[in-house]
Amino acid sequence: MKFGSFSIEAAEGVILAHALKLDGGGLPKGHRIQTGDIDRLRSAGIDDVIAALIEPGDVVEDEAARRLAMAVAPDHLRFSEASTGRVNVYSTVDGLFVASRSVVDRLNRIDPAITLACLNDHTPVRSGDMVATFKIIPLAVSGAKLDMACEMLRAASVFEVKPFGGHAVSLIATELPSLKSSVMDKTARVLSRRLVASGSQLVREARVVHRVEPVAEALRDALRLPDTAPKLIILFGASAVIDDKDVIPEAIRHAGGEVVQVGMPVDPGNLLVLGCIGEIPIVGAPGCARSPKENGFDWVLDRILAGERPSALDISGMGVGGLLMEIQARPRLREAEAQTTDAGTIAAILLAAGRASRMGEGGPHKLLAEFDGVPLIRRSAITAIGSRASSVIVVTGHRKDDMEAALAGLDVTIAHNPDYASGMASSLATGFSVEPARDADGILVMLADMPGVSSDDLDGLIAAFRRARGQSIVRAVSRGKRGNPVILPKSLFDVVMRLEGDVGARHIIETSGVPVVDIDIGDAAHLDVDTPEAVIAAGGILKG
Repeated sequence: MKFGSFSIEAAEGVILAHALKLDGGGLPKGHRIQTGDIDRLRSAGIDDVIAALIEPGDVVEDEAARRLAMAVAPDHLRFSEASTGRVNVYSTVDGLFVASRSVVDRLNRIDPAITLACLNDHTPVRSGDMVATFKIIPLAVSGAKLDMACEMLRAASVFEVKPFGGHAVSLIATELPSLKSSVMDKTARVLSRRLVASGSQLVREARVVHRVEPVAEALRDALRLPDTAPKLIILFGASAVIDDKDVIPEAIRHAGGEVVQVGMPVDPGNLLVLGCIGEIPIVGAPGCARSPKENGFDWVLDRILAGERPSALDISGMGVGGLLMEIQARPRLREAEAQTTDAGTIAAILLAAGRASRMGEGGPHKLLAEFDGVPLIRRSAITAIGSRASSVIVVTGHRKDDMEAALAGLDVTIAHNPDYASGMASSLATGFSVEPARDADGILVMLADMPGVSSDDLDGLIAAFRRARGQSIVRAVSRGKRGNPVILPKSLFDVVMRLEGDVGARHIIETSGVPVVDIDIGDAAHLDVDTPEAVIAAGGILKG
């Protein structure tokens, strides 16, 4: 390829390196100069152009990028059309992105014109996430160098996405007098949330004394009990592991297992134990895994859920990048193609789990108050059903049976949150865990105690979300003051699943960094009925 300045008299067939503005329509970068273009250039007073002359053996940028992509095994991957010398690669499943640094480096050293950038090795991804991009730097590249790169990609696995597989997870937690039962309850709750993305479930929990033999017996019990999915056992010790002969590793050995590794060079997460009994992996979780924040436990858990069996060598190699602190490792969509998604699927989550404590001790429940003869929870569900949301999920908690009776016959999915007393975060996580929500492009979060919100209001929010291509938070406001409902994009799924306590969507809106679109729906954005007086003032009749 020859690159430089070409006289327009000799420019036919060259490819423009820069766009040119002309009367009647410009010529874009990458345009091949035709005979008719030369007269237009001459009329515009342009004597020469910066361009590239393609020589025999050269391959133009888009074709070169396309060939590189075609050399990669397509399992669980989707490739964009080539444009401006670029092909983007996306995951088609929830799973673990795995890359070979040595192959990527060798490819990028064949010729500076040929580049591949990808996510870090062993990064968890969701379906639709961008995982890699091929980019040809100049307008054309040597065909011989391109052939060399393609052959390398065919001969070795440069990257792949390993789908997460559902596991039946047994939790064994040890007890000491100093450990509060509330901490153990939180441990099970946080672990359950970690398992959602892989389709795994916490199928049983055992709490035993923090001694070797009781833990070993609990391991044997977990192995004996039948499960339909592959087994995984998680051990949470009431006291941190400080030695290879401590309770957790010794219990694994007493149960007939093998200890693969004690300790890992990841902080937080140093005190992890990895073992196995036969083919069943056993993870002794570090204390930091009681928190939803990312830690070394996630790194090992993700590998197991993706079908890998980490070795001592794998774990000892996690030190570079292992100082996690407060990192946010989940990828965010940022490229043009991701921003043009149709955002076609919006799931509505109706939060109806609270105790209605402001209604008074032993008093009527606000969601059973009747508006035009219809219980408020049913009215709110009908409003959501009447919108353009593709599905409606109702999260129940307090007075579960009464709420479900009021919803009888409606086309909704009911998700019960047994941990509703811990705050709104657990109800959000419960709703987001339901399959229609996991598969949606956006989640409309609606409070069940807002009688003024209409189906048209929800449709206005949904339309705004689609105009934003599913890449913004959409929030209802009234006269500029923030309110409810809100729509959260798919990219915030992991953020929601890591919330704790009485924290809701407002916290996410204020901290996520995702753009916010405000839609004024009038007074309905602020009208909630938390007290008997508010119910009556809004036109309701106290019942239940």
